[in-house]
Amino acid sequence: MAAAMGARWGRRCWALLRGRAGPPRARARPPRGRAAPGLGLGLGLGLCAVPVGQRDPAALSSEALVRRAASAVTDSTATLLSQATHALIEALTDYTKAVHVVVSLYQRYATLLGKMSSQEVDGVWQVIIGARAEMTTKQQECLKLEGFWMTALQLSERAAEAAYQSGADLASVTAYNHIQLVKTHVQEVRQLSQKAETKLAEVQTEELIKMKGEEGSQLSESSRDDEPYLRED
Repeated sequence: MAAAMGARWGRRCWALLRGRAGPPRARARPPRGRAAPGLGLGLGLGLCAVPVGQRDPAALSSEALVRRAASAVTDSTATLLSQATHALIEALTDYTKAVHVVVSLYQRYATLLGKMSSQEVDGVWQVIIGARAEMTTKQQECLKLEGFWMTALQLSERAAEAAYQSGADLASVTAYNHIQLVKTHVQEVRQLSQKAETKLAEVQTEELIKMKGEEGSQLSESSRDDEPYLRED
C-alpha cells in the first residue's frame, strides 16, 4: 500500500515539473531577407555547377567582323542605289512626256501652217516656247539626278567588290545582281527618252523645211506682183 502511494506521488511531481517547463518551443525562423545558414553557400555551389554559354571565338575573329561590316555596307549602298534609281527613272519619264508634248505641238503647228493668221501663229509659238522651257527644266533635273545615280552606282560596285574580297560571297553576289537590275531599268527608260528626242529633231527639221518653203512661195508671189511695176518702169 505504501509503495503504491509513493509511485502515484512520484508521477504527480513529474507532471508538475513538466507543466512548469511548458510546451516545447518552435524552431526559430531566420528573419526575412536573410538566408538561412548554409543556404547561400549551397546556392553558390549550385550556380557554379551550371555551365555558362561560351561565345564562339571564330565569330569574334577579325575576318568574321570584316565580313559582317562588308555585308552591312552592301545593304546600305543597295538602299541608296534603289532610291537614286527610282528618282532618276521618274525624272526621265517626266522628261520624255515633256518632249512628246513639244513634238505634238510642232506637228500641230506644221499642219496649220499657212492656214492661221499672224495672231494665231504668235499664240501657238507662245505655247511651244512654254513647252520647250518646261522640257529644258526637266532635262536639267535628269542631268542632276543622273550624276547622283552614277555616284550611288559606283559606291554599290565598290561595296560589292569589298564584300567579295572579304569573303562575304552572298552579299557580293546579291549586290552585283542588284546593280545589273537597276542598270537595265535605267537603260530602258533612257532609250524611250532618246527616241522622243530623235522624233523631236525630225519634227523640227520638217518644220524648218516647211517654213523655208512658205517663205520661198511668199517671195515668189511678191516677185510676181512686182513684175508689172518693173515692166512699166
